[in-house]
Amino acid sequence: MTKLNDILSFNENFVENKEYASYISDGVPSKKIAIITCMDARLIELINKAMNIKNGDAKMIKTAGAQVDHPYGSVMRSLLVAVYALKAEEVFIVGHRDCGMNSMNPEKVIETIKSRGIDESVFDILNSSGINVAKWLEGFTDLEADVENSVNVVRNHPLIAKDIPVHGLIIDPKTGKLDLVTNGYNA
Repeated sequence: MTKLNDILSFNENFVENKEYASYISDGVPSKKIAIITCMDARLIELINKAMNIKNGDAKMIKTAGAQVDHPYGSVMRSLLVAVYALKAEEVFIVGHRDCGMNSMNPEKVIETIKSRGIDESVFDILNSSGINVAKWLEGFTDLEADVENSVNVVRNHPLIAKDIPVHGLIIDPKTGKLDLVTNGYNA
């Protein structure tokens, strides 16, 4: 059986047994917060438990490394929708220790992409179009500085109102302990 078939089979039972009932909520986050965090699989349930977040409490935006490195990319667009259309009043950027984006080697990723059949000419075209693929895939070397950078991208965005607190935190993926990097109330 394929992974897709496994998921669809499970889902059929999930719906049939009405297991969804305890998750019903509306689209507006009840705690009025938006969280940008990493897509790391260890955080799927841990971050919610560690931050006392239940279904319907927050808008959760996940991206590699919890990075907001482009002020007009999809992460920022999602955050703007969370704030202005879905009534989030505070923003939490939560990086995590032992992140795969920390010191990631983009050249190794590029080699893996090529080994999967993507031709060298694609990289030549992208690079000649002004897209430095290696730079685009680059991670970070200082977690605290990276969280602070993401906070600053959001906090200084021309479409984010100055009365919206933007907090920066780091979570330990083993214990769930949160460390404060920057308190948005003091900005």
